Amino acid sequence: MEVIILAGGLGTRLRSVVKEVPKCMAPVAGKPFLWYLLKYLTRYNVNRVILSVGYLRQIIEEWIEEVRDEFPFEFDYAVEEHPLGTGGGIKLALKKTTTCDVVVLNGDTFFDVNLNELMDCHRLYPSTVTLALKPMYKFERYGRVIIDQVDKRIVEFKEKEFCQEGLINGGVYIINKLDPVFDELPEKFSFEKEVLETQCELGKLFGVIQNGYFIDIGIPEDYYLAEHYFNNKNKVS
Repeated sequence: MEVIILAGGLGTRLRSVVKEVPKCMAPVAGKPFLWYLLKYLTRYNVNRVILSVGYLRQIIEEWIEEVRDEFPFEFDYAVEEHPLGTGGGIKLALKKTTTCDVVVLNGDTFFDVNLNELMDCHRLYPSTVTLALKPMYKFERYGRVIIDQVDKRIVEFKEKEFCQEGLINGGVYIINKLDPVFDELPEKFSFEKEVLETQCELGKLFGVIQNGYFIDIGIPEDYYLAEHYFNNKNKVS
């Protein structure tokens, strides 16, 4: 597998609790959050990780040089010289990949997805993008994803509002980079609007429900939850 990690997040909302670093480098239980993502990837047959970087990228690059021997895959970078939006960053990083189906992770989200299962399902579907979906309860921070329960096709994205129960986009994707959708888009664009929503309308988006641990460290409250979770996990291991 080849994996793109979107590591250019500014971490603006975290600055009240961590120093000014790329969001993926926020310290969690004594290590950068990115370390946990890379450690998770060692459970799978990942041979290459492309880090999509921009803001304060030298912090990420210097840290990778220090720890690269801990990981069995090679590293590469897709550098945004100016912000390209979520879609532009992915499009730029895809140019660095050699496989047809590419895993994409958000650098500020940990979602314990079975990547082998996700890839197997992706290859069964006529899918441009396959999403890992997380069941959630009593939430309002995330939009809801509606899928056809029979063929797992994503049929609608709901706006953020309080929801008693539903599925959310967990920020883990497999993209078929041979699909021409990216060729038709400009340098800077929104992945959510220009790819996910348009491909949903075309019936080319599928979802796989996964029940693994999920945390998005984008706000201080959830950052502290991640700190607690990985502290306990480190003690057990």
